[in-house]
Amino acid sequence: QVQLVESGGGLVQAGGSLRLSCAASGRTFSTYAMGWFRQAPGKEREFVAAISWSGGSLYYADSVKGRFTISRDSGKNTVYLQMNSLKPEDTAVYYCAAGPRPTRTVEYDYWGQGTQVTVSS
Repeated sequence: QVQLVESGGGLVQAGGSLRLSCAASGRTFSTYAMGWFRQAPGKEREFVAAISWSGGSLYYADSVKGRFTISRDSGKNTVYLQMNSLKPEDTAVYYCAAGPRPTRTVEYDYWGQGTQVTVSS
């Protein structure tokens, strides 16, 4: 069992930056691939970024490539999403997830409760 808790969301102006954190419980964190997803009002949950269990493979949605960076610190059982050059269309609830593979689909075993990111124009 893995429990995930996101933090770091908030209100930021367009062009600004935020860093989201996802703290995981459980000693098996390092064996899970991790993903970040987001969901805007009235829209489906969409893939943002994913990282393999080793941290050696990274995956990004085209809409965030070059602006967002996913990373993990297994010593702290935490995965991060550094978000730069934020745009109003990045506004959404951001969720982290843990699963066996760094997939772009929502096929992850565990999900956090989400953290709100709002980007003002």
